[in-house]
Amino acid sequence: MERFSEKCRLIFEKATTDYHKKDDVDASFENPYADKSIESYLYLKSMTDAIQWHLEDIIRDPEIDPVKALRIKRRIDKLNQKRTDLVENIDDFFLEKFKNVVFLPDAVINTESPAWAIDRLSILVLKIYHWQIEADRADTSEQQKEICRLKLEILKEQKSDLSLSIDQLLSDINDGRKRMKVYKQMKMYNDPSLNPVLYRRK
Repeated sequence: MERFSEKCRLIFEKATTDYHKKDDVDASFENPYADKSIESYLYLKSMTDAIQWHLEDIIRDPEIDPVKALRIKRRIDKLNQKRTDLVENIDDFFLEKFKNVVFLPDAVINTESPAWAIDRLSILVLKIYHWQIEADRADTSEQQKEICRLKLEILKEQKSDLSLSIDQLLSDINDGRKRMKVYKQMKMYNDPSLNPVLYRRK
C-alpha cells in the first residue's frame, strides 16, 4: 500500500508554502487540485490551518482593538467548523476506500479515525515551518536559536512517528486488522437551535 502520509506531507508543505507567498490572512488562494478530490481536501485542510494559525497570532496582540478581536474570534470559530468539515470529508474518502474490507474476528477499533491523525500531521507540518523560521532568525540570541533547534528536532521526530502511525493504521484497516469507525463531530454552539444562548433569545 502506498505511503499515504507522504502524499499528505507533500500537499501540506505545498499549501504552507503557498500561504506564505502572500502571508496574508485575507488573501485569496487557488486550490490546484480537482474539486472534491482527496488532494483538494488535504490542501484546503492545510490552508485553513495556516490562516487560523496567523489569526491566532494577530488576536494575541495586547493592543488589538476589542471590536477587531471579536471579529477575528468569530472568524476563528468559522474556521474551526470548516476544519472539522474537511476532516470528515477526508474520513468519508477512507470509508469509501475501505467499504469492502472484510474485518478479522479479532479486529480492534483505533482511538481516532485516519483523518483526525492526518489533521495532527497538518498542524505538525505548519509548526515545523514556523519553528524553522525562529531557529534561523538573525535578530535573536544563540541561546534562543539553540532552544528553537532542539524543539524543531523533537517536532521532526514527532512528524516521522506520526507519519508511520498513519500508514500503519491505514494498512491495518486495509488488511482487516482494525475496524474503521467514524463518529461525526456533534458540535452544538454553531447551531442556533441547540446553543441555549441563541435559542433563549427567541
